[in-house]
Amino acid sequence: MPIYEYKCNNCSGEFEKLVFGQAAVICPECGSDDVRKKPSCFGMGGGKKEASPGGGSRSSGCGSCSGSSCSSCH
Repeated sequence: MPIYEYKCNNCSGEFEKLVFGQAAVICPECGSDDVRKKPSCFGMGGGKKEASPGGGSRSSGCGSCSGSSCSSCH
């Protein structure tokens, strides 16, 4: 049962939804069904690591954090 990330075209709210089959997706903030699925960062991060300032390394995640997936991925 996949969890997808959505963005509402009506109020710009962002949310996650567990989706069963072809179930309708409704924005929990405004109740609109004018939503779009956001591209997921899940599985996008990998073994490649980049050096970061300070001598450490970070994963090649979405770029907005150091994880390989997060709810702020765009």
